[in-house]
Amino acid sequence: MKKISMFAISCVAAIGGAHAGMTETMVVSGPGGFNGGENVILTVDQVKGMGDDSKVWVEGSIIQKNGDEKYLFQDSTGSIIVEIDDDAWHGLVVGPTDIVRIYGEVDHGLFNTEIDIDYIEKMN
Repeated sequence: MKKISMFAISCVAAIGGAHAGMTETMVVSGPGGFNGGENVILTVDQVKGMGDDSKVWVEGSIIQKNGDEKYLFQDSTGSIIVEIDDDAWHGLVVGPTDIVRIYGEVDHGLFNTEIDIDYIEKMN
């Protein structure tokens, strides 16, 4: 009887340990909450002065294709090259007269500043 009890206890422990290994854990660094200063729509002029890898939202138009996954984006303050990977389009089709909002990161190169796009959406 003692062997059966020990076997049952070890099975429960093994199953409980396996279940604990399958649960998803979320690691949060720092305090969460509302800031209010993030996700502000910026201008091309402001983006050019931001630090490398800064997250940005910009509204304007894609006015021409400049090579493989490179496009010229323009707003009322200027223009900038944006890199939009083929999979970031998600089937969206836009033309030079369409207003789009792009979400991405600033990418400072040796000779120019670009925006590497994570997501794009059509506004009109």
